[in-house]
Amino acid sequence: MGTTRRSHRRTLVRLGGPVYLELLAGVAAGIINMVWVARLGGDAVAAVALATHVENLLLGVVLMAGSGTTVLVARARGAGDPGAVRAAVRGGTALCALLVPPVALGGFLLREPLAALLLGGTGDGTGGDGVHALTVAYLAVSLPGIAVFYAGNVLDGILKGAGDTRTPMRLAFLANGLVLVLDPPLIHAYGVPGAALATVLGRTVALAAGLAALRRDPLLGAARAAAPTGTTGAALRRTAATGLPMAADFTLRMGGTLALVAVVARLGVTETAAYGIATKGMYVATMAFYAVRQAAAIHTAHLLGTGAGGRGAVARAATLLGAGLGAGFAALLWAGADGVMRLFGAGPEVAGAGALFLRCLAGYLPLMGAYIAAAGVFEGAGAGPYLARITVVGVLLQLPLALALSGLGLPGICLAMTLAMAGQGGALAVLHRRTARAAQAERVSTFSGSG
Repeated sequence: MGTTRRSHRRTLVRLGGPVYLELLAGVAAGIINMVWVARLGGDAVAAVALATHVENLLLGVVLMAGSGTTVLVARARGAGDPGAVRAAVRGGTALCALLVPPVALGGFLLREPLAALLLGGTGDGTGGDGVHALTVAYLAVSLPGIAVFYAGNVLDGILKGAGDTRTPMRLAFLANGLVLVLDPPLIHAYGVPGAALATVLGRTVALAAGLAALRRDPLLGAARAAAPTGTTGAALRRTAATGLPMAADFTLRMGGTLALVAVVARLGVTETAAYGIATKGMYVATMAFYAVRQAAAIHTAHLLGTGAGGRGAVARAATLLGAGLGAGFAALLWAGADGVMRLFGAGPEVAGAGALFLRCLAGYLPLMGAYIAAAGVFEGAGAGPYLARITVVGVLLQLPLALALSGLGLPGICLAMTLAMAGQGGALAVLHRRTARAAQAERVSTFSGSG
């Protein structure tokens, strides 16, 4: 068993490592992009931050197509069924094509009321009108560009399902590298819309390179020569059913994070600023957890397609890897908390509050790492609806806990996060035991029937 677990862990690291670097590239480019935008003034920074938040929310929509495609392609790859691979690709592509018009076109047409909603109105004479106009200008470019963003997400999902996480990493390096090159001249020439244009152009070039990579992939080449399994409509519905729980899980977590920010804001400006900076430092850890989660979903779906089983061993390997990463990052943040806050230029009061919060994460990060990593196994096995329910419970538990413990300041917020995550981990452990017993009963029934 130890050898099997080590084998699964090596596979998770091989698949997850490039995903982590891909995620890091996006965050690094986003930070540098804001540095260039900051030269335009505070209104520009606020506008780009708000518009970027819209894109983060819209990411939850396309995850239905991208994540669903990843799981179904990986499952078909495990089964050695080129027709099923082609059907999964067609289903993801068709679902993406269905999602793009209402989001891209609808968002473009509604960009002004959307910006007003984000700002709580169109302005009150205190500078909000300037932020509103700049937000609208950014959205006028970024929302039509969602078509490229969505297509790239599905393309990444196809490649990852085929077992290739390195090409999406290289495409992310290409896209974000081009953004860094294009940002200075385009922001200088066009202001805030130039930042959006740089992002769209970088992603467009990466999408073209990704389409070329698809044609070179041997698995996908064999799938193109095979007849698809079922109709495109059936494939689309299968992709949506597989990916919807994952999209819902992401959106629920985003909503819970926003609600938690509102609770932190009640503590004061210093705590809010400290929390905002500290969570950026925490992203370095959480992205590692989500990289393992993607790897676990791909690996589990592939194993499910082969009929080899071993989901329990993958779950244990993912849990231990996630918890180990969480403990390692917790130790690093504990030791480097002051340096992280100084890196973002925080003042003494903000730096002190933020460093305390980072050190309080010592109990939270291992729990979060274990949960997020193990959740990928259930995604790959098709148990996404159960995960979405656990997320709902976790969000509903975290908010009242945060309100009740907010009297302790940021340490109380961190304690609420830790308790809620422990509850989610316990619920996931119960789900694991139930699915393991069901699988064992099914194997016994099959054996008895064959006898």
